[in-house]
Amino acid sequence: MLIFAAIVAIFVYGMTAALLGTILPDLSDRFHLTPSQNGTIAFAQALGLIIASLAVGPLLDNEGKKLGLILGLAFIAVALFALPRSSGFRSIVFLLFLLGVGGGIVVTGANALVSDVSEAHRATALNMVNLFFGLGGLVTPFIAANLFARNWIRLCYTVATLTVLTLAVQAATKMPAPSGAGGFVLADAAPVLGRPLLFLLGLFLFLYVGCEVGIWNWLPRHLIAQGIPESRALNILSLGFALGLLIGRVGVSPILIHAPAIKVLLVAAIGMAVTTFLMLRSNNPLTAAAFVFLAGLSMAPVFPTTLAIVGDTFPRMTGTAIGFVITCGWVGLAVSSRIIGFIAGGDPQRLKKALLVIPASAVLMVILDLAIQTALH
Repeated sequence: MLIFAAIVAIFVYGMTAALLGTILPDLSDRFHLTPSQNGTIAFAQALGLIIASLAVGPLLDNEGKKLGLILGLAFIAVALFALPRSSGFRSIVFLLFLLGVGGGIVVTGANALVSDVSEAHRATALNMVNLFFGLGGLVTPFIAANLFARNWIRLCYTVATLTVLTLAVQAATKMPAPSGAGGFVLADAAPVLGRPLLFLLGLFLFLYVGCEVGIWNWLPRHLIAQGIPESRALNILSLGFALGLLIGRVGVSPILIHAPAIKVLLVAAIGMAVTTFLMLRSNNPLTAAAFVFLAGLSMAPVFPTTLAIVGDTFPRMTGTAIGFVITCGWVGLAVSSRIIGFIAGGDPQRLKKALLVIPASAVLMVILDLAIQTALH
């Protein structure tokens, strides 16, 4: 039941992670938003993710994962029910910030819960649970393109309703007692936060999340700018990237039983650098879809496997350590979104150049992986 509770929470988070990229073309048309304003909206969501995941670690350790998951899902539901009633750019920015706060709490709480209950095969369990993130990311653009006929308002209400149902699951699930004994004590956190390895892992996730969410948020607009119809662009996002994440996490789980997690991350980073670069050079829909799928396969193990290394390395105050590393990831989202939006400026055709931030970050991940291997030994 604990794994099921984590799965549905991760699934909902996957749906919300793909939401902005799915509805952004319609939001831009309705409110006449520029790529720079799109970047500000993505930054607001990232800022919410940063604040939430940084603050929620001590809460999870001392008050339990259940409270955190319920709180995060409540924020998501409120934001999604309110978004269709937004009056303009400023209200959209605020609601995406609130959505980010809820998402940051949920993803940290769900991964910390799985890390606690699956210590023997942490990397495998985290990859299996997080494949439902890929499933959620597949569902959102797929139903938007094929069932809701680009009706973004109906999409928001649907995801909000599923979020409320997921909140009810968390409330009904009996979860382990908090791991912290008493209140959060900074002196207890110092041995965790003072280790250089934690910062290396945080920097690794900083680069990765910027890559992944860059694709979620910007790929449809990039493909549309290349002359690909919007419905087809959304299907490339869902049946290409999200399906790649889904299949990749299924495939890598048995590999991680025998292969060192850090070696798997090295192969993944190399694959990311190659596939995302080729993805951006393709104007043909079929070729683009193929490279987007391969990029999803390459990215699939990175997020959960990095968190598994954190859980293995920091068995005490795991929520705090995972929260810190995830926070670094959301900082990467914020920075990459601002850079992409700045480079693109007011011209959607410049997105191709701006999105080269993604393969460049993957190359840096390869170098950083080698540094982490040294630190682990």
